[in-house]
Amino acid sequence: MPRHPLDASSLRDTISIHLVREAVRDSHVDVGPILQTVGIDGALLLDEQARVPVSSYARLWRQLARALDDEFFGMDARPLRRGSFAFLCQACMHQPTVADALKRALEFLGLMLADYDARLATQQSLAEIVIRERGAEPKRAFSCFTYWMIVHGIACWLAGRRIPILAMELRGPAPAYLGDYQVMFSANLRFDRPRTRLIFAAEHLNIPVRRSATELRRFLARAPANILVRYRDPESLGWRIRQHLRNLPAAQFPPIEAMASHCGVSVATLRRRLAEEGAGYQVLKDSVRRERAVLWLAEPQATFEDIAERLGFADASSFYKAFRKWTGASPGHYRSLILDAGDSQGARQN
Repeated sequence: MPRHPLDASSLRDTISIHLVREAVRDSHVDVGPILQTVGIDGALLLDEQARVPVSSYARLWRQLARALDDEFFGMDARPLRRGSFAFLCQACMHQPTVADALKRALEFLGLMLADYDARLATQQSLAEIVIRERGAEPKRAFSCFTYWMIVHGIACWLAGRRIPILAMELRGPAPAYLGDYQVMFSANLRFDRPRTRLIFAAEHLNIPVRRSATELRRFLARAPANILVRYRDPESLGWRIRQHLRNLPAAQFPPIEAMASHCGVSVATLRRRLAEEGAGYQVLKDSVRRERAVLWLAEPQATFEDIAERLGFADASSFYKAFRKWTGASPGHYRSLILDAGDSQGARQN
């Protein structure tokens, strides 16, 4: 049977067979012909180490939704009828900001689904999407991750960038397999927590929504493959630059002249195209540093001095000032919000 090594590349381009099994688990139809249609050998379901291409998994989602007339794959007491995702995207793209769009999305899903009722709340510099699971028993991890994949994927598309997830918490226990979830969402996954929620920086809520009907058609044509692993817009120069920077130590971030040469454009063209996308080169460098900072701040053993050094700052004081500029919070306060969020009741509902 074909196997795929669990290196970083395969995790980006393939999906574990564990998630294939989760997707078909609640199906009330014969999944054998569906797996054959999408190019997944049914025998792989018995191979714990098997992986399938993201494209095949995306086709499986489409075929299951068609066969079940349910875009939530039988995981709720009420089906999420086919066309719901497209309708949701269309409704959200007419909202003024990401915050408004998220509230509209959560309201819609709360009406359509019987067992999931989510709310957007803010707590100083953090925002969270809290799922109120109806029923005493917590929902299985795959169901919650699927819900978040839909909501987060739409939010990223509307924002025109990936919104980094700082932490995800679930009421239920950890599933047997976590690898792909950590790649899709965040390395900072917590289970057996008081609430089920997704946490991200509140600054993303203010991003204006500017999407056209043409962009909506293109997004839907590529869904769900474009939200299954990590949201990405390969046509965006900013996305390509971020990807390049993420593969470099912060101390080796190139000057704008070197980056322009790497991208095969002039400095003036690079600046103009990034401006058209609502970004700048320094903003992109800071965003990658910020992503790393919030990830490392979730590690209690990492000192501010260690983080400052990893990010290429001269000292902890310089890191402190930069972090306040990026997030509006001090590193210490941010760390306390992340590490103690599960025990805090101070979130303000939007």
